[in-house]
Amino acid sequence: MASLTEAFINNPIELWANNTEDDLQLVIRAVYKQVLGNAHVMESERLESAESMLRNGNISLRNFVRMVGQSELYQSLFFNSSSAYRFIELNCKHFLGRAPLNQEEISEHVQIYNEQGYEAEINSYIDSEEYNRVFGENIVPFPRNITSQKGVKNVVFNRTISLLGGLATSDNSNKAQLTNSIGANLSPQIKVKSSGIEKAHTNTGKRFKISVRKSGTTPLFKQSNITYTVGYSQLSPQIQNIQKKGGQILSIVEV
Repeated sequence: MASLTEAFINNPIELWANNTEDDLQLVIRAVYKQVLGNAHVMESERLESAESMLRNGNISLRNFVRMVGQSELYQSLFFNSSSAYRFIELNCKHFLGRAPLNQEEISEHVQIYNEQGYEAEINSYIDSEEYNRVFGENIVPFPRNITSQKGVKNVVFNRTISLLGGLATSDNSNKAQLTNSIGANLSPQIKVKSSGIEKAHTNTGKRFKISVRKSGTTPLFKQSNITYTVGYSQLSPQIQNIQKKGGQILSIVEV
């Protein structure tokens, strides 16, 4: 039996003009499953107005995805109780079907949210050239980067696999999974078996320099630019602390 990811890649789910009601329900369920991270959606939580607009042809499938992403349900699941890093890595997964590419992409989306707000952050994925090229108006977003792709580094493969999890998993954890991997530009830990014992390759001996630009008027930042040098184990907490204080991360390099 093919995995969910293989099924999406081999046969992406698309909304056609002559779809039956059964076809439409398949599309709607696929959108909820992808955009809401495999969360169980109760009947009372379904977006009846948006579904009706899609059924009547008043909105495209892309705009139905947008309405799910901007709904109170999506906010309650992935925004209200999550860190900025977790929110953005899940947005990349749900709307673009991949993990974040690098620290620069994370920083760009933090800036969009801080300066333009929640709706603009959601729109930045759905209105992107990438979304238009891959999914267009009528294809349900699906997991990508599980195989090598031209112009995309192989490390994104490992990160995407880390975010996908298994078929029965959901995105209900509010803890970012890729903070260290993206911040240090490293592949996520990959477990391997040696002599019957599971071990993991780690980067715990490395140290990293974080360059930060002042953002806002928080008292933490006395200068326009600040540099921190931390070990691998302190990398994730330091990044989260910088973002909580309003700082913009310019770069993270190994020292």
